[in-house]
Amino acid sequence: MDIFEEINLKGYVDEYIDPTLDLFDEIEKLKKEKNAVILAHYYQEGDIQDVADYIGDSLGLSQQAAKTDADVIVFAGVHFMAETAKILSPTKKVLLPDVKAGCSLADSCPPHLFKKFKEQYPDHLVITYVNCTAELKALSDIVCTSSNAVQIVESLPADQKIIFGPDKNLGAYVAKKTGRDLVLWNGACMVHEIFSREKITKLKERHPDARILAHPECEDVILELADYIGSTTGILKYATKSDATEFIVATEPGIIHQMEKDNPGKVFIPAPPNNNCACNDCPHMKRNTLEKLYLCLKNEMPEVTVPADIIEKAVKPIERMLDISAKLGL
Repeated sequence: MDIFEEINLKGYVDEYIDPTLDLFDEIEKLKKEKNAVILAHYYQEGDIQDVADYIGDSLGLSQQAAKTDADVIVFAGVHFMAETAKILSPTKKVLLPDVKAGCSLADSCPPHLFKKFKEQYPDHLVITYVNCTAELKALSDIVCTSSNAVQIVESLPADQKIIFGPDKNLGAYVAKKTGRDLVLWNGACMVHEIFSREKITKLKERHPDARILAHPECEDVILELADYIGSTTGILKYATKSDATEFIVATEPGIIHQMEKDNPGKVFIPAPPNNNCACNDCPHMKRNTLEKLYLCLKNEMPEVTVPADIIEKAVKPIERMLDISAKLGL
């Protein structure tokens, strides 16, 4: 089996790695040799965050992908994030350590079905959450992230009719915050939908002084418990500025690595999910490992590509988001 067949089968390069290698050093050498930059999402494992050149949420990562002068972008995240980087930097080589690192939210909104949904509301402007495929972005007027969704909706005329997709929970949160009547696509993130209100309430009883921090992709019954609702970056900033010393964190627990690094004297407790394994890791984000990242950079594959016609259409709503965000100072 050659390397291309292996990637098609497994999703990543699977080669022997000398166990005596210091992967951190080797990755640094490869970055310099190939003029590469590593962009990592907060939900990645700690080792990947530590070797990354930039760690951020979807908005920050999009901004970095648009302005980097690297020749190679290694995106330690999921497939739609690497696609976004390719759309914004079409002449650069974009790599993903495991090409099968997908997204349950993106999967919940097939573009051909969304296109029919959109046709039912011809006078509506389409805002899509960045957690979607390149094809869905190409069907959109504006892309948003959890950091700027409220502000983007508020920046539009009050009488502008809007379709919001694919995340129904983020859409409902935005509608509540803005007072706008949004038409929502019925999609959701598997990680943010499994938090248990009952278990979080019991955890709060054991930690009465803890602040509950929640991502707006969570269901409303969880958001009602929260002391703060925001994007991953917003959650990090709140925890750093807060006088509280204990926090219950209702988002993917990969973020806790940075929270602990930035706040060594504070305690961060993952919010319990409504399942038996007490685990709310994103299985897609966690497909990436330091070993896969090293082999990806070494071999310059798997590479993520996007058809030119999709790039041409999808770049416009993303650039519109970045322009609005820049004007609003986000």
